[in-house]
Amino acid sequence: MTRDQEKQALRASIRQLAAGLSPRYRAAADRAIAAHVLSLPEYQSAGAVFCFVGAGREIDTRPILEQALADGKTLCVPLCTGPGTMELRAVRDLKELVPGAYGILEPPADSPALSPDQTDLAVIPCVTCSREGRRLGRGGGYYDRFLAHYRGAAVLVCRERLLRQEIPFDLHDCPIPWVITEAGLFEDGTPARPE
Repeated sequence: MTRDQEKQALRASIRQLAAGLSPRYRAAADRAIAAHVLSLPEYQSAGAVFCFVGAGREIDTRPILEQALADGKTLCVPLCTGPGTMELRAVRDLKELVPGAYGILEPPADSPALSPDQTDLAVIPCVTCSREGRRLGRGGGYYDRFLAHYRGAAVLVCRERLLRQEIPFDLHDCPIPWVITEAGLFEDGTPARPE
């Protein structure tokens, strides 16, 4: 089996597992994950936060998005601009978001663009990951391309029940040392507590 076939098989397995998670578990896990993100010192000190807009069975990031706006931070969300490419666009109100590529809520095309180096904290999605921060995304390469040029703080978010220790990994895959689940923060695989 090739690495790509391993990744596709794991994605299919995790999607099936995710589909079986109860709405009650998902909601409770998502609330806890958002609370952990918002308690990070890196969030507290961030002037600009980049966060995906959760869709479908992804983690509900709305509490993070709403709090960043309420805290007066510059909030950036992804705008898909082509296959495998996205831009960080600032929004002032979640009502600005409209269905875009793949039906995911996106900012309007005329919203202000920010470069990765203008962002202090990035909240990164995954299909699954290990506690050590090896992530498996949806396969489009959007976040690997972003992470290859991003030097700020980044946190990977995943529900506990979707974690896997063995993640097929390629040279272009970018690990993220901080992982947040509903159980808390893990740094390089070790439980850590935000100060």
